[in-house]
Parts: sequence; structure tokens; C-alpha cells
Amino acid sequence: MAFTSNAGQTRTSLADINITPLVDVVLVLLVIFMITEPVLQSGIEVNVPKTRTVKEITEQRMVVAVDHAGQIFLNDQPINIHDLPVRLHQPGVDPAHQAIYLRADQTVPFGLFASVMDAVKQAGITNVSIVTQPLEAKNGGTSTSSP
Repeated sequence: MAFTSNAGQTRTSLADINITPLVDVVLVLLVIFMITEPVLQSGIEVNVPKTRTVKEITEQRMVVAVDHAGQIFLNDQPINIHDLPVRLHQPGVDPAHQAIYLRADQTVPFGLFASVMDAVKQAGITNVSIVTQPLEAKNGGTSTSSP
């Protein structure tokens, strides 16, 4: 589209859209998401025990958490222990190849911990990683201890 100025010169309209601000905003949102996503995965406050042998968490799995009050959570949603085996079973996934993280507060009685482990085994899941923290928290991250 062309138009004529008062001086009689023909000019074209500026039809280019500057997308640089859009790209900047998208990159900032991406960085914010990357920083907050690991924090959002485990929203239940659990004081996990400290151990010497730990391995960094490298993949996302289903998380079963038991807090200091004995409440059980599956991926941050409260759940009854009797419903846990059914909810852990994922359709189309072989339970023998399914893996979960188990986060339990260090003050949880062993009987409750054993009951949760039994519910996980009832679902057919044998690959359970118990989440712990290193004795000397160098990076403050959460780690797992596999049996």
C-alpha cells in the first residue's frame, strides 16, 4: 500500500512487525518455568532423612509422600492408603517397569512406612526409590537412595 506525502513523494507503509519484544518475553517466561518447575513437583513439606549415599534425581516419576502427620499424598494430592494401589496402576504400563519416588518424613513410624511400601507392592511396582538428603547439604538439592 502506497501513499503520497504533502511534498508529493510516494511512500510505502511500514508493514514490518518487530517481534524482538515478543521473543524476549517468551524467553523470560521459559527461564521462570525452568526454575520453578522442580519446586512445584514436590509441594508437600516432608523432612526426609539424611544419608551418606545419595543419588541426584534425574528423571520425573510419580511421587508418594508421607508427611509428619501421617497423611499420604500421591503427586501432591491427598490419598487414602487403601486407594493407593489402584491409583498407582497406570493403564498400558507394565507395573514391573514402573518406578516411583517415596518421600517419607523422618518422624513417620516404621509401621506406616511399611504399610505404604506394601500398598506400592500391591500395585505390582518393585522399583521404588526412597528420597533422602545428603548429610552435608552442599547444593541443597533432594536426592534418592535406591534399595
